[in-house]
Amino acid sequence: MTKRRGAESTGPRAASAAGKTLSSPAAGKAAKSAAGSALTQVNSKEVTGPKAAMAAARTLGKPGASPAAKSAAGSALTQKPGRGKR
Repeated sequence: MTKRRGAESTGPRAASAAGKTLSSPAAGKAAKSAAGSALTQVNSKEVTGPKAAMAAARTLGKPGASPAAKSAAGSALTQKPGRGKR
């Protein structure tokens, strides 16, 4: 993770979803990696690193991923640097 300026941190709903994902025995490694990244960004100025971003993308692409896992993955991806409008 690297520092960022002025961006949002993980909100309470996404943090709750990330916690549920981390405690779920059914969640895969990618989902838990994305959830961990989202949780480290609660009230922080950290950004999602490349490995966590790839894990989050894999989680979002899995049809069997839980809504909580997808929420955490989405939160992690929105905090990836260089995601501005193109």
